[in-house]
Amino acid sequence: MPLVRMSLIKGKPAAHIRAIADGVHQALADTFGVPADDRFQLIDQHERDTFLFDADYLGVHRTDDLVMVTILASNWRDTAQKQALYRAIAENLTRAPGLRPEDVMVVLAPNQRDDWSFGNGLASYVNPA
Repeated sequence: MPLVRMSLIKGKPAAHIRAIADGVHQALADTFGVPADDRFQLIDQHERDTFLFDADYLGVHRTDDLVMVTILASNWRDTAQKQALYRAIAENLTRAPGLRPEDVMVVLAPNQRDDWSFGNGLASYVNPA
């Protein structure tokens, strides 16, 4: 049920972008138990002057290959699962499309099960009243 937004600087080939999307989804499947068909992703490509970041925040050197991954997901996973997710995403995106782990930033945005409607005006994960 996660909704994933991946943001990067415009200009990468389609195969590069697809590898990012696939790597993030595989990490969610492996660490959060997300089903293969539970894939909702938005990919935002920005001009360089509208994609702003500190290249050395917290002592991590980032390049213009930075990918910012924001994951909106229900807040019931523990810290160990979250840490496993961060590692898996970085490892997957290092393998393909070949990013440096320093250029993979992940932010979780937690919410509750009643915050989701997948259509029909219904709270999809709530029993009807």
